[in-house]
This record gives sequence, C-alpha cells and structure tokens, in this order.
Amino acid sequence: MRVQVSCINKRQHHNPHERIMNLGGFHNSSRWLLSENAVIQDIESGNNNYYVSVGNRTVDVIIAEHEGRKYLKTTADGYSPDNLLSLNECSLQ
Repeated sequence: MRVQVSCINKRQHHNPHERIMNLGGFHNSSRWLLSENAVIQDIESGNNNYYVSVGNRTVDVIIAEHEGRKYLKTTADGYSPDNLLSLNECSLQ
C-alpha cells in the first residue's frame, strides 16, 4: 500500500541522518504516527511504501544508511529543501 507522509517529529540533533523521530499522516480517514524505526521495518518487510508530496512534487521515502545507522530520506529530485525534513511537526496529542 502507498501511504503519504504529511508530518514529522524531529530530534534535537544537528546531524541530518539522526533528525527524524516520528512520521505521520492520514490514511483511510485515520491519523497515524509511527517511529522512524517502525517505518523502516514496514518498508523493508514490503508492507507499505511511503511518499511525500510538497507543492506539485511527489517523491518516495527510502531507506539510506550512514555509518551503520539506517535512516529515512526522500529520493533525490533536485529540489531543495529536503522534502521530508521540510514537513510540519506532527501533533503528539
């Protein structure tokens, strides 16, 4: 299933490879919020694919690795800023 990410929660890290804590959005009229690790496991298992739409651009969320740590980013589209990191903060309530 293809799921749109519409918000994130960031950690207080300056390293872009460690910034995302949670991802969230709406799917089938339900709000969802998952940890970065849960989304990584979901993608790796083939259960869901995630994407981000900013303006008129839609890009896939993919798994990358930096110094042995997996993290999420969007596919390169030549558009700045990073589509995932530029999303609004998710409400944690």
